[in-house]
Amino acid sequence: MKALEIKYLESWYSKNFEKRIGGRRILVSDIEPLILKLPTIFKKEIIGISEKGLPIYKISIGSGPKKVLAWSQMHGNESTGTKALFDLFNFFQSEETVLRPIISKILTNCTMQFITILNPDGAVNFTRENANGIDLNRDAVNRSAVESTILRNELDLFKPNFCFNLHDQRNIFNVQGMSNPATISFLAPSEDAERTVTKGRKETMSVIVAMNKLLQQLIPNHIGRYTDEFYPSATGDNFQKLGYNTILIEAGHYKNDYDRDVVRKFNCFALIKGLYFIATTNSFSNYKPYFDIPNNDKKFLDIIYKNVIDENKTTVDVGIQIKYELKNNKLTRVKLIENVGDLSNFHSYNCINAEYLNINELKL
Repeated sequence: MKALEIKYLESWYSKNFEKRIGGRRILVSDIEPLILKLPTIFKKEIIGISEKGLPIYKISIGSGPKKVLAWSQMHGNESTGTKALFDLFNFFQSEETVLRPIISKILTNCTMQFITILNPDGAVNFTRENANGIDLNRDAVNRSAVESTILRNELDLFKPNFCFNLHDQRNIFNVQGMSNPATISFLAPSEDAERTVTKGRKETMSVIVAMNKLLQQLIPNHIGRYTDEFYPSATGDNFQKLGYNTILIEAGHYKNDYDRDVVRKFNCFALIKGLYFIATTNSFSNYKPYFDIPNNDKKFLDIIYKNVIDENKTTVDVGIQIKYELKNNKLTRVKLIENVGDLSNFHSYNCINAEYLNINELKL
């Protein structure tokens, strides 16, 4: 991938990312105007209706034999992937000379379908679950949610060679053995409880290896590997088991980027690299470096207050996570206590010496 260098991506992105959407809460009403304005190289269609009657859109582009299906906001409050998809749509429209050969390869060799917000009701409520409280990522077998059935129908009709399942992960994840947050994490889902490295998983891993190689140039040591524990009802595990290679991209925290409007860029670049690799590669055999990507750990906190006095007059550390709550139809940031005790092996960009401060005096 010699032609697609970081400097060209960075230059293009700074001028051409989709500026009309941002923040953590992305709704169908935010993306509908963007979809309507997409040029005719994109096919736009409504593939179903959510439990509460909101449209679920699919955007298609490309004409090649390699089929790729991607979806975002399976969890309604995980919107980084949606922003990255609209950045990607802008990339496909670029006329920059240095990028056109890359774009042409992808569009000529791949047929791609993108479900932009699979869970629009969860997006409105800013919840992981759909309107009926169902986690779509644990509904692949029962398909009790209408949105789960819509996704499975698209899978069965399209029969993709590769899938991209786009998620957000909590700020608590760091790269194992490092103080950095896991800004992007990848997963090649398991097909069984033994986590057998099947042919399909090797192919999935090889795409992740390519994406990781690109991102390490941008955010070295900020990339983790999500646990590949087998979940019998999970979407990625079941799709992989059915023979549809599925790549999970988990967008995480980056310094001072609580709205994840910086992380969306890394997510977009990973998608571009992954698609180009799929478009131009016939041998998906370079999978072993996947296991060199460090695991995710759970030792990152947004704030650590050191030496706080608890109710027992004991000195403790208090770890805070910043989360979002929906109030009066607006998102607000809240500080919640995540850990109390000795947090010397935890990491944060914001460590505060709160010596002699009573735990009840913390401003949360």
